[in-house]
Amino acid sequence: MTLLRLRGFEIHKGWLDQAAQQNIRDSLREVVQQAPLFQPQTPYGKPMSVRLSSAGKYGWFSDRSGYRYVDRHPSGRPWPAIPASVRAVWDALTGLEKQPECCLINYYSADARMGLHQDKDEADFRWPVVSISLGDDGLFRIGNQTRGGKTESVWLQSGDVVVMGGDARLTYHGVDRIRGGTSSLLPKGGRINLTLRVVE
Repeated sequence: MTLLRLRGFEIHKGWLDQAAQQNIRDSLREVVQQAPLFQPQTPYGKPMSVRLSSAGKYGWFSDRSGYRYVDRHPSGRPWPAIPASVRAVWDALTGLEKQPECCLINYYSADARMGLHQDKDEADFRWPVVSISLGDDGLFRIGNQTRGGKTESVWLQSGDVVVMGGDARLTYHGVDRIRGGTSSLLPKGGRINLTLRVVE
């Protein structure tokens, strides 16, 4: 396990061993059975290339009305609880009593991308965002606190965990590319990214 620091992001390489990754993967299967993955639209009317779901009190959602948190899946059902195996990562790396209220689940197929963006739909930016990578490698790009300027990139592998807090909390970041076939964790391939957030 190695800790990298890049523009204020704490990148814990290999934080989750194979058994821990499998445990989280199996827990997520139960979540997605209750709250199936869906493909949201951006406010501009274009479908996002990732499919997503959520667990916790709130789920993240996007449509023509904008980006926001909602308390129900598009099916109308409440979001499932955040699995204990996922909450344990938050507890270990943040040491906070405050618990996340949303675990956003993003599924990237081999051709999915995520443009540079800020996580700024939360009420209080004092709390960090914790990001867990599972499955195929993803090329993670980190920008600045405003749009434009030079960026830096790092490959995230299955089991890596990134903590975005402090000055890095509102830094632009995204995923440029998925390197298919680099992990056998997900039977159908692809990458899952979990982000734990305090919403209220």
